[in-house]
Amino acid sequence: MSLFKKFNIADWFSFYRIAAAPLLLILLWLGNREIFTWFLFISYSTDAIDGMIARKLKITSSRGSQLDSIGDQITFTIGLLGCYVFETAFIKENLIIIIIAFCPYIIQMLIALKKYGKTTAFHTYLAKSSAIIQGIFILWLLFFGPVYWMFYFMIIIGILETIEEITLIFMYDNWVAGVKGIYWAINDKRRLKKEKMEEGKNI
Repeated sequence: MSLFKKFNIADWFSFYRIAAAPLLLILLWLGNREIFTWFLFISYSTDAIDGMIARKLKITSSRGSQLDSIGDQITFTIGLLGCYVFETAFIKENLIIIIIAFCPYIIQMLIALKKYGKTTAFHTYLAKSSAIIQGIFILWLLFFGPVYWMFYFMIIIGILETIEEITLIFMYDNWVAGVKGIYWAINDKRRLKKEKMEEGKNI
């Protein structure tokens, strides 16, 4: 019981996205597009709910940020698999663009794992915007079919968000959560404290 007490209500919404992954994969395997899409919609909805609850109840934590990021990555990956299975023609038609957009993301993941030993959880404004746009596009594609201007917009925002994440990784020597963006990182006390300590050592 003590283990469960460590997690708050926002964490459990993140856990749902992780736990829902096997069910979504089974629905993919069965080829049930409609039910898969509705369950994917629920997973995306919990992403909005857990963040809202955490901020409202002021229960944000590094653990919660990491769980949220893991849940987001799993949901996004399964969403892409769903697009490939149910909208194969669209994916193949735009495969080069998708690969170009994914390369910076893979690089960002590798840099973070090498530097921090885990993925980032900055949760910048741009990252949140990108996640919302990705979710809307994927769900719209699966429910109604492709909208190309939305697809290109999603790709552009995704690349910009990844570039920002890579920049932040180089700005922070230690893993941190809850960075709104580069502008806010410049004056972040967590980063400046480290810089002042290094300056003191050099004196």
